[in-house]
Amino acid sequence: MHGSEHMRGILSMLLAVALFSVMDAQMKLLAAHYGPMQVSFLRGATSLPFVLLPIVARGRLGRLRPVNLRLHLLRGALAVLMLFSFVYAVRESSLATTYSIFMCAPLLVAALSAPLLGERVAGTQWSAIATGFAGVLLMIAPRGGSEWVSIGALAALVAVLMYSLAVVSLRLLSRTDTTESMVFSFTALLSVGAGLLAIPGWLPLQAGHWPLFVGIGVTGAVGQHFITEAFRNAPAAVVTPFEYTALLWGVGLDLVVWHVLPGMTTILGGSIVVGAGLYLMARERRAD
Repeated sequence: MHGSEHMRGILSMLLAVALFSVMDAQMKLLAAHYGPMQVSFLRGATSLPFVLLPIVARGRLGRLRPVNLRLHLLRGALAVLMLFSFVYAVRESSLATTYSIFMCAPLLVAALSAPLLGERVAGTQWSAIATGFAGVLLMIAPRGGSEWVSIGALAALVAVLMYSLAVVSLRLLSRTDTTESMVFSFTALLSVGAGLLAIPGWLPLQAGHWPLFVGIGVTGAVGQHFITEAFRNAPAAVVTPFEYTALLWGVGLDLVVWHVLPGMTTILGGSIVVGAGLYLMARERRAD
């Protein structure tokens, strides 16, 4: 029985990663016409109806009530900063480069879990974390006589830090609140926060972009459903490694849509980050 459940979890994760990658590509296309904060608002606002519909259909509106309101608000603020930084990063860099930097998220979550959650991190785990961060530094280091790290790489680093803090806050929030309340508050607070901040630089929405608006909403909401199914059907240690397939999607979408390929430094640095992350997950799995 476990084998079939694990396989459903793996397939759900693969589908979630594919959907989120397509969503990110659509946001990158929109970022060429609108500011990052406006695109962040559109990401949240277009997904909100698709998040609410299944909850209403199942008669679970009562499960939306937040218990730890302060932590919900903190997670909402992190969501706004994370998505703004991520959209800025994909606007300035390729999807593959941004994803390669973002793949250090499990390492950063592990590092933050020690001081913030009181979880024990062994010496070999710290070594894997340090190795992964070295891979990130390799990718963002100035090249070709440039004295500064690229703005896209810095934005990706801010995004991955905000994402990792959001994951840690999610672990705390899951002790008191329902899945429905966490997903809804995340999407609603992202919409409200990013929408208010987008007002000063708001640009009129172009009618020709409506397919992208709908596409972001659908892929974001359905991707959220499948990633929830992934963790419901299989342990995190089984399904999490398949998140790294985002790199393949990033390279493929970059090639098909923008006709670019990652450089050797990105490939090497990304490989180091992925290798360190997989080692960390394998060690945690053995510990369980």
